[in-house]
Amino acid sequence: MKHWWLALLCALIALPSWANNGAAEKRMLDIAGELRCLVCQNESIAASRADLAVDLRQQIREQIQAGKSDTEIRAYMVERYGDFVLYRTPLKATTLLLWFGPLLLLAFGFFVLATSLRRRKSSVADAALSDDERERAEALLAQTTDIGT
Repeated sequence: MKHWWLALLCALIALPSWANNGAAEKRMLDIAGELRCLVCQNESIAASRADLAVDLRQQIREQIQAGKSDTEIRAYMVERYGDFVLYRTPLKATTLLLWFGPLLLLAFGFFVLATSLRRRKSSVADAALSDDERERAEALLAQTTDIGT
């Protein structure tokens, strides 16, 4: 233990790189949290344990060490794997159906509902009772009121 000061000096010199690795790891997890695992598809790359997700996290680390920005890293992933890798898909011509498809299905459902209700209402209105049917209905109603009293 004669050279404890040497160990302390080495630790102090290495401390900034440890802090930098922690910040880089947090940055990698932030980026990976916004990207979909291509194997699991319902998990982010940060949460997935699939081999591909491990490789993609390593690629993100390498790009961070190379000095790339978050935007450049995401653009690289989209270029390589397509818009599907993003949880927040951008609005562009190829993703219009993805963005507005649910709204179109909802509008179509309301249209079908309104049309069927109109048809049902018109069929009930057209079914007027004839004189014989009206007399029979009144007779039946009179019988039920007599039974109830």
